[in-house]
Amino acid sequence: MSEMLRINPQKHCIGTVMLKEIVLVEDDDVIRENYTELLADEGFIVKAYRNREEAMTHFRQGLPDIAILDISLEEEREGGFQLCMYLRQVSPILPILFLTSHGSEIDKISGFRLGADDYLTKDISIEYLIVRIEALLRRYASIQSQNIPATTNKVEEGKASKSYVDSDQLLVYWNDQAVELTLTQFWIVQELLSEPREVKTNRQLMEAAKIYVEPNTITAHIKTIRNRFKAIDENFNSIKTERGTGYRWVDI
Repeated sequence: MSEMLRINPQKHCIGTVMLKEIVLVEDDDVIRENYTELLADEGFIVKAYRNREEAMTHFRQGLPDIAILDISLEEEREGGFQLCMYLRQVSPILPILFLTSHGSEIDKISGFRLGADDYLTKDISIEYLIVRIEALLRRYASIQSQNIPATTNKVEEGKASKSYVDSDQLLVYWNDQAVELTLTQFWIVQELLSEPREVKTNRQLMEAAKIYVEPNTITAHIKTIRNRFKAIDENFNSIKTERGTGYRWVDI
């Protein structure tokens, strides 16, 4: 990690209520102003930027409570993806949400592979956006307070297993190497490992990860998780797909 960021110390309060800060990065002036106003009306402190450079200046000063990114930012077709990579490098738990007009499966999978926690298209209602933001913030708060569903530190998953979970550090190990996973991906793997060989439905995996998304989003996460394990072991094949049902972990 080449650069460490601190959480922004300039928090905003009304009475005893701590307001949450959102950084919104959107290059369309009208859309940016509309979302800024709508989110502010919901009680958030919103810092809005039009391009990657402006947003990076803010992030280097401190992290918000959640980052909402578009993908295309002015002349940079993948400026939002670059911001996502940067943020995930400096914080494994910061909530990152893509809000974009790019609705293709390739873009969604790319977003999740880079570490995004959620991916929404701009045709959703503000009410639905708020629900997703609040879900990510609740999860973020639970991590910060260490209120994490966990078993014990470094739980061995079977005598011959190559995997174990460090629930204190939110890490999964394979062949004694830490697997590079986002928070969402960690909880999905932890759920699969909690009962090896038992099929876990998409709903069970959503509940474990505290997200409520379409089934194809879970599929995208599973693809990314498999690739992260294969980066360590090209023969990794422990996550099995049960068509029409879900996924299960099988030690090979």
